[in-house]
Amino acid sequence: MDKASVGGLLAGIALLLIAIAIAPGSSFASFIDYPSAAVVVGGAISACMIAFPLGPFFAMGKIVMKVFFPKPQELAPVVKQLVEFAEVARREGILALEGKTADIEDPFILMGIQMAVDGTDAELMETVLRTEMEAVAGRHKNGKSVLDTMGRYAPAFGMIGTLMGLIIMLGNMDDPEAIGPGMAVALITTLYGAVVSNLFFLPFADKLSYYSRQEQMVREVIVRGIISIQEGDNPRVLEQKLQTFLPQNQRGGDKEEAA
Repeated sequence: MDKASVGGLLAGIALLLIAIAIAPGSSFASFIDYPSAAVVVGGAISACMIAFPLGPFFAMGKIVMKVFFPKPQELAPVVKQLVEFAEVARREGILALEGKTADIEDPFILMGIQMAVDGTDAELMETVLRTEMEAVAGRHKNGKSVLDTMGRYAPAFGMIGTLMGLIIMLGNMDDPEAIGPGMAVALITTLYGAVVSNLFFLPFADKLSYYSRQEQMVREVIVRGIISIQEGDNPRVLEQKLQTFLPQNQRGGDKEEAA
């Protein structure tokens, strides 16, 4: 579980509740309005259904779960594994890597190693691997765009709900005592739209974008490592090349282990 996502979401909700609780003369009941919530949430969902096919829309639940339960791939173990493959290829020949394919869990690494063992041209192999990277990045972008769209439309429907509330309030101007409560209800819709957008949808989209960038960096390391293995680079040179992607403290740890 991503503790940062859960902690940030709970902290944001807690801050809003505390602000309502300590504000003079406020009550939680004043901030509850079901028609306003229906306009904001229902309107954003409706607009999203218009903007996207049903497939990406119905996949939104799985997309949101990735925010809280990501499966990030650590870069250091990938570098270590590629260096081990380079040592095997250097010592026993690249065909010896065929016996290592059963231990490879990452399908992207497996695809690259199999192409290298089959003697695929380096340029063609790089083209295939980068095409796979672009396809994955495209799927990630589609998932993120659903949340971006929800975050963009929620404030707009909040404003629509506010205008609806003002119209209803102005239609009952014969009752001056109802103007204050009516104005408060009208503004709640704008509040709902801003909270839903800036505490849920847009932060979720940004977190997915972060994980996508991390995954693409790992795949870039894999592509460069496999190309180097096929070209017969020295394992130590390969290690130095790939460790440039690691933070300085992790590079030092790997060197100590090697020593």
